[in-house]
Amino acid sequence: VQLQASGGGLVQAGGSLRLSCAASGPPFGSYGMGWFRQAPGKEREFVAAISWSGSSTHYADSVKGRFTISKDNAKNTVYLQMNSLKPEDTAVYYCAAGGSFVTTTQAMYPYWGQGTQVTVSS
Repeated sequence: VQLQASGGGLVQAGGSLRLSCAASGPPFGSYGMGWFRQAPGKEREFVAAISWSGSSTHYADSVKGRFTISKDNAKNTVYLQMNSLKPEDTAVYYCAAGGSFVTTTQAMYPYWGQGTQVTVSS
């Protein structure tokens, strides 16, 4: 599976961005997907995950209520809608593909995209 993340950019606090992650390779519909982020000087952390069917999702407490993950199996794409952005959301965001279930564990995702930069100004 090859993953290509896009949609990052510079936005003011309170603004919105939508990240996309396009997949190619084996049937996308069988994979659960996750978004992770890494801020400068910090470890990569879990943001959101969705099951293969899209029926189950899970969010980090820091983004719950502001971010929404969704999956379009017909388009082989997973999205991360980010609203009410804060400066502390600034990071490189990575999409990942793994097992069919929802998981926050990075080791359970064997496939990773290249990352897209999100910068939120105050």
